[in-house]
Amino acid sequence: MAAKHIACGQLIAYPTEAVYGIGCDPNNTDALQAVLTLKSRDEHKGFILIAANQAQLTPYIDIASADDQQRLDNAWPGPITFVCKAKPNAPKLLTGGRDSIAVRVSSHPVVIELCKRCDHALISTSANISGKPAITNASDVLAEFGDEISGVVEGSLGTLTTATPIFSLISGKQLR
Repeated sequence: MAAKHIACGQLIAYPTEAVYGIGCDPNNTDALQAVLTLKSRDEHKGFILIAANQAQLTPYIDIASADDQQRLDNAWPGPITFVCKAKPNAPKLLTGGRDSIAVRVSSHPVVIELCKRCDHALISTSANISGKPAITNASDVLAEFGDEISGVVEGSLGTLTTATPIFSLISGKQLR
């Protein structure tokens, strides 16, 4: 049912490696705008994309070298996000207007299944109002957002106790 909500341009929440995330179709501008409004999020922050495999990220990222590809292959699937060079046609709401985009091939079983059922990558942003703590269970997601989201996929969080680390594939530096 969650995949049907996404296909209809709606927002859902689901468990990730450390917190509940809010997701939608990354190519649906109205859904992206709805996430920004729901979270009171600055449109210049951009979003993280999550995927079941690297092929789902191909429409959004340019990998510059074999060394960069090897770095991704060594880390994924897993709870590590990389900021990569974005393809020129990547939606500006995804990138926050930058020439880069944050992406992750998840090892979380719920995320993998959801991305496979949707047959594409998804937006992944923490389930919270910007500036507030991230939500870590389904009941709190429903209490915070109610009918502003179309569904909540229940499940266990992954093993991380904090948000996934973010590395720049471009500079090699850890950003979070």
